[in-house]
Amino acid sequence: MKKGPVVLIYDGECSVCRKAVDWIRARSAPGGFDFLSFHSGELERRFPLLDREACRKAAHLVLPDGTVLAGERIAPEVFARLPGYAWLARLLRFPGVRIFSRAFYRRFARRRHEIASLLFSPHEDA
Repeated sequence: MKKGPVVLIYDGECSVCRKAVDWIRARSAPGGFDFLSFHSGELERRFPLLDREACRKAAHLVLPDGTVLAGERIAPEVFARLPGYAWLARLLRFPGVRIFSRAFYRRFARRRHEIASLLFSPHEDA
């Protein structure tokens, strides 16, 4: 695994996504992650081959070697890079777990704005 920061591309207009980024940021080592909202103009400049619509549907993680992961596939990589969470990364890599995590992630991602409106006050998701 190449060293260096990974880039987490997320929906910066979704309060659930922003809170997840805040959670990761609070637990990550300095310089371990770069965070990029797909709404920013930086997406096209830094990653011209990434499809904006794909980023709208799922979070993406760009590894230091250029590998791009999306959706439920990013979770093990994120947790592997957080001190104290390697056990969770290993658990999420089990084949049976991936089947359920894929189904859960896709359903959650499609409904994340509805979920945000239930969890947070309206002004937090603006």
